[in-house]
Amino acid sequence: MDAMWKLYAYSNCSTCRTAVRALAAAGIDPVVLPIREQPPTLDELNRALIVVNGAVRRLFNTSGAEYRTQRVAELLERLSPEEALELLASNGNLVKRPFLVTPRTILVGYLAEVWRQEFSVNLKA
Repeated sequence: MDAMWKLYAYSNCSTCRTAVRALAAAGIDPVVLPIREQPPTLDELNRALIVVNGAVRRLFNTSGAEYRTQRVAELLERLSPEEALELLASNGNLVKRPFLVTPRTILVGYLAEVWRQEFSVNLKA
């Protein structure tokens, strides 16, 4: 697989493990990066923001403990999109996962149907 394919994931995340298995079953072998220690780059986050039509909140792991304890929902009301992306780039715990970067697109979170359509393969839920 092209080294341009990167999957930012957290090893203790069951959804991330499901995504890794589904990609492997489809013959897709991305470089897997630890999202907590190595968050997506600002460039990748900017690309993702375009994919989610500017809805910056969709890039955040809103169910994560750190999101709640840091009161990020309230913080986002005051941040510009650029500032929000800088926050994500500095703290991988806040990034919605898995975060898949391909040469063509970026997928945030694992939804089997979306990934199935994107890759035209039969991915398991």
